[in-house]
Amino acid sequence: MQGCAQMELSPATFLNLRDLIYERSGIFFQENKKYLLEGRLQARIKERNCASYEEYYNLLKFDAWRDKELSTLFNLVTTNETFFYRDLAQLQTFMEMIVPATMKANAGTSSLKIWSAAASTGDEAYTLGMMLLEHPPLAKWSIEILATDISEATLNLARKAVYGEYAVRNIPPALLQKYFTVLDGQYVLSAKVKHLVKLANMNLYDSARLKMVRGMDVIFCRNCLIYFDEKAKKKILDNLYDCLSPNGHLVVGFSESLHNITRAFRPLQGNRAVVYQKL
Repeated sequence: MQGCAQMELSPATFLNLRDLIYERSGIFFQENKKYLLEGRLQARIKERNCASYEEYYNLLKFDAWRDKELSTLFNLVTTNETFFYRDLAQLQTFMEMIVPATMKANAGTSSLKIWSAAASTGDEAYTLGMMLLEHPPLAKWSIEILATDISEATLNLARKAVYGEYAVRNIPPALLQKYFTVLDGQYVLSAKVKHLVKLANMNLYDSARLKMVRGMDVIFCRNCLIYFDEKAKKKILDNLYDCLSPNGHLVVGFSESLHNITRAFRPLQGNRAVVYQKL
């Protein structure tokens, strides 16, 4: 077998891989990003004992375990930078504006359903869990947080809920002490927070599978839309729209906007950040 470093991704195989990734996930690689796909797949091709990118493409297309391999591939081609209390202004807008509005709307059921739609290693979902546990008016409410990701590898890390110092650096010290135990230099999340969160493998591009998700009061889909072209963004936002309850709220990343993609949501200007509401 040739050394992995000498492999080259031919233009034809790049297009085949790109189209397969797009077809299955909506993630799109422009032709000027060929080098990025090539670099991120080199080590994996060696791990799978494939002699070429072409052989790896055939594995993804025809192998009996192709779905599992595709999950690994999606993890390789996306960036999983995440940490607790990321983009605090958005979280504060969530607590100051969205939670009170949802509590008023759901006063009859005393239930709150939230979806972290690109959950990665769980930092966002568990952050939301801690914030809601610290909100006294919700003390007797039913709180459900669904956390999903396309990558089974990152979900396994979320299930373990053990984090390094970098991931927890923004957590207020009192909450860090309250909800984590330090073990061998790692921070282990308490069961009280974990019990609020249900983890599941889910592809936001899979409209049929997303029919299982309905009646969400709030969806967090932050720093995810950047991976998709306009057509895929529209499809994903249509899917998220269907998953929201009437007048439900959507939170996307600071650098992301729904402008010129969909008119199904209206922007709401909070004191600290813009969020969206289902029309």
